[in-house]
Amino acid sequence: MIPLESTLVTTEHGIEGDHRGKPGDRQVTVVSQDSWDEACRELNQSVPWIARRANLLVGGISFKDSTGYILHIGELILEITGETKPCDRMDEFIQGLQNVLIPDWRAGVTCRVIKSGEIKLGDRVTLSNSNEKR
Repeated sequence: MIPLESTLVTTEHGIEGDHRGKPGDRQVTVVSQDSWDEACRELNQSVPWIARRANLLVGGISFKDSTGYILHIGELILEITGETKPCDRMDEFIQGLQNVLIPDWRAGVTCRVIKSGEIKLGDRVTLSNSNEKR
């Protein structure tokens, strides 16, 4: 996991340089900073978000029950395809992390890229119901 200040995300390859970004329901994974912070508070520890092994971290968004919603990050458009289930690898980093990520979709969401785009730190992030105008 390498934190970047900007990257290209495409419908063909997901996150630039991510060999797992092939088209499909799990093309990009996103975790909420707010939810990550809640999990860390529950553990009474500060844990870097890259321990989650998600592709993107966004603030000000709650992902609970958001399947089918549209996530806009700058010019990038993602469709949320489901909840990311925390795996045993979380406990390899810190014991108990897997369990505190289970409630309220704290482990994040899986997404499909709908519209490619270059994203960077500080881009505006919004979540909308897929029935709303894009």
